[in-house]
Amino acid sequence: MTDSFDDPPPAPPSERASLADGLRFAFGTLSVLPARITRWDRPAARSGMACAPLVGLALGLLAAAAGALLLVLGGGPLLAAAVTVAVPAALTRGLHLDGLADTADGLGSAKPAEDALRIMKQSDIGPFGVISLLVVFLVQVAALANVYAEDGWASGALAAVLAAATARLAMTLASRAGVPAARPEGLGAAVAGVVPRRAAAAVAGAVALAATLAALPAGLPGAAQHAAAVAAGLLAAELLLRRCVRRFGGVTGDVFGALCEVAATAALLVLALG
Repeated sequence: MTDSFDDPPPAPPSERASLADGLRFAFGTLSVLPARITRWDRPAARSGMACAPLVGLALGLLAAAAGALLLVLGGGPLLAAAVTVAVPAALTRGLHLDGLADTADGLGSAKPAEDALRIMKQSDIGPFGVISLLVVFLVQVAALANVYAEDGWASGALAAVLAAATARLAMTLASRAGVPAARPEGLGAAVAGVVPRRAAAAVAGAVALAATLAALPAGLPGAAQHAAAVAAGLLAAELLLRRCVRRFGGVTGDVFGALCEVAATAALLVLALG
C-alpha cells in the first residue's frame, strides 16, 4: 500500500459533491434503504464514503429496534441476537456477506492475483467462503446474545449500533488516498483512494468519540470498552485490507464487504468479553 503518498490537493468547487449527493451515494450503494443516486463519479464517491458510518448508524438502529422488540415480546437473547444480525444482512441484500465469502475464496485459492480475482467474480461459493460465513455469523450472534443476556437490551442495542457503524467506518478508511483498486472497473475502482487521509482520520475520530460518549452513562469502564471495540474492529479490518492489497494488488467491492463483516465481528467480540 502506498499510504506514504500525500493527500491530493483539494478539488475545485466544480469537482466537489454536496453532502446530499454523498448521502445518496452512500445509502444507495451500501444499503437497500430508499435513496436515489444522483451522481456516480469520484467527487460523489468521496463524499459518500466519508458518510458511510451514517449508513451503519441507520442499519444498526433498525437492527437494534428489531432485537429489542423481540426481547420485550418474550424472545430470548439468542433469538434476539440472531434477528439483530440478520437485519443488516437483509438491508444490504447480503452483499457484504457475499463479499466476505468471495474474498475468503480468493485469499484461500493460493493462485496468482489475476486468477484469484477471477475466482472472486464467480457466482458460486467455495469451501473457504462457506466456512467464513459460518464462523462470522456464529460469532456475531453468540457475542451479541452474550451482551443481551449479561447486560440487557439497552446494551445489546448499543452494541448492534456500534458494530454496524464501525463496520462502515472500516469502508471509509479503506477508501483513503493511497489504497489502490485491484480492477479498473466495479465498486472498488469507483471508491478506491477517494477519501483524503485527514478526512478519513477525522471521521474515525468522530465515530470513536460518539461510541465512547454513548456508553459513558454506564461508567468509564464501559465507555473505554466501547472505544476499544471500535479500535479492535478497525485494526482487524486494517490487517485484512493490507493482506488483500498485497494479495490482489488492491481493493474490490468484495474486499469492502469482507472488511465490513470482519470489523463488525471484532467489535462485537470485544463488547462480549467485558
